[in-house]
Amino acid sequence: MANTRKPTFKPATEPRPGKAERSGGDPMEVISAQRSVDTDLKAPVASGRPSKPGGAAKAGKAPGTDNVIAFPEPRNRRQRRLVLWTLSMVALVVGSLIAGAIFSPVLAVRTITVDGTSLVTPDAVQKALSGLEGKPLPQVSEQEINELLKPLVQVRSATMEARPPSELLVHVDERVPVALLKQGDSYVMVDVDGVQLGATQDLAAVALPLIDAGVGTTNTELFKAIAAVLDTLPTDILARMSTASAASPDAVELKLVDGKTVVWGNAEDRELKAKALEALLRMPADPKVPVSIYDVSVPRHPFTK
Repeated sequence: MANTRKPTFKPATEPRPGKAERSGGDPMEVISAQRSVDTDLKAPVASGRPSKPGGAAKAGKAPGTDNVIAFPEPRNRRQRRLVLWTLSMVALVVGSLIAGAIFSPVLAVRTITVDGTSLVTPDAVQKALSGLEGKPLPQVSEQEINELLKPLVQVRSATMEARPPSELLVHVDERVPVALLKQGDSYVMVDVDGVQLGATQDLAAVALPLIDAGVGTTNTELFKAIAAVLDTLPTDILARMSTASAASPDAVELKLVDGKTVVWGNAEDRELKAKALEALLRMPADPKVPVSIYDVSVPRHPFTK
């Protein structure tokens, strides 16, 4: 605000050195101007009348605030703030929906469907998983299902598929029997790990070779070598086997149901040996050259005799 007070003039009492004097010897009067400070900015003078706080400034404002210019917020900053706010709202909504789905009784398990079973019945699997009924589908895990199915030795593993709103589909991966072991008057089916999967009284009822070594031999090196060989054979060739034996882990032999012998050797190159045996068995029989032995111990050079 411009100062409206007029400058005051005082006559100089003494001439300043170096300045010219008027004619007649009188000292030259020097005019000096002194600017007065706005009384509104000075402390109030005790005159018996209280001064207003802030002087001429408006109430609640500091002096000079009328000269501050408020610039608009940059557009990119405003857009960034809007994006962050929108993302926060979306995250909040999605989190609420997920939490509602996880704990909602609407998605509770009411039906358990089982497939992939042959050694164990679907009813046995459903009974083992009955504890999951009433539990929300999103809270059911495959780890929990496999833990509940551990008592069923026929089940190697299981996977799940949720079918909202209330169905749980369980895919069972069963162990595969590879041989029979004689146990008293019955025969026990075992897989490659020696796990007992069932028993039968009739040897001919199950198309599996017999390992004549007893149930107590499942942890021996001989059993592991024989079981590894049988586990490699295709299902149709395995069904043609009558017995399996081994004098040592490097001398595995198989007997076909027609009495012919398969010289296998050790458990190395099992896949290649299985393909070689499959090729030899598919060769047409020649009545003039009967075959009694199939030797695949050297799979790249198999032969018959």
